Amino acid sequence: MSAEPSATRRRVLVDCDPGHDDAVALLLAAGDPRAELLGITTVAGNQTLERVTRNARTVATVAGLTDVPIVAGSAGPLVRTLRTAPEIHGESGLDGPAPIEPTVELTAGHGARFLAETVLAEPSRVTLVPTGPLTNVALALRMYPEIAEAVERVVLMGGSYTRGNTTPAAEFNIFVDPEAAAAVFAADWDVTMIGLDVTHLALYTDAVGARLASIDGRAARWMAELMTFFAASYRTSGGMGAPPVHDAVAVASVIDPSLVTTLDARVEIETASTLTRGMTVVDFRARDPVHHVGVGLDVERFWDLVLTAVGALA
Repeated sequence: MSAEPSATRRRVLVDCDPGHDDAVALLLAAGDPRAELLGITTVAGNQTLERVTRNARTVATVAGLTDVPIVAGSAGPLVRTLRTAPEIHGESGLDGPAPIEPTVELTAGHGARFLAETVLAEPSRVTLVPTGPLTNVALALRMYPEIAEAVERVVLMGGSYTRGNTTPAAEFNIFVDPEAAAAVFAADWDVTMIGLDVTHLALYTDAVGARLASIDGRAARWMAELMTFFAASYRTSGGMGAPPVHDAVAVASVIDPSLVTTLDARVEIETASTLTRGMTVVDFRARDPVHHVGVGLDVERFWDLVLTAVGALA
């Protein structure tokens, strides 16, 4: 795979809780030459920290990411009890393919600190892409508030302006740690929300599966096995005929911003209510909009991007 000159590549750090859709997001970041993956930090969410960290190492092993640091972060939300999603992702968090013994080692340290130090080392050049609960990002802000000025952008998968998928009001990532989400959206930095309204357009249909099956390569075969399990989970537990690869949309929108249409708005997080805990309250009529909210996706070009990236991996 030939890479573009470093100056033209998007320098990204992915904070994640793999998770099937996180895995696709990481494969995309690994395989697209326009992305330069500076590191992977993990956070408890889809499964426990131990399991999602192992899963990140597994994805890195499949993708051949031998020189990208993987740093474990927070084992639970700031103040809440952790909720995981085994009904969607299985007991390992990455059920489906035969287990792989990861060969990519864990880097010592804490994900929140690594995240902050990576941003501060290259002011205005690093884009954070959180695809799990926002605990690590909120902790990084608390420890190093100067990252708000140093980061280039924050492009996160989470929230929605019309629906929830964990409760009627709340999307999973925000629901798990709403206090962390509130801190991230309240900070003075450039935040784009890639929520369910957009990610539910990125469906792994039978037609997409047929295209993936035509790609010869270890990563493509592994992803196909992964998505077979994911599709079955969504049919039984998610109530959808095809699974959305939520997190890959966030990474894709950083690589090619023209894929996602956004509108300016102000987003606030509900933390006090029992019924609407974790709701992303999106005001498109705000006089002082400070956030960008995804409202549309070029689905065909999105899948072209993902499948080309996966095909570029050995």
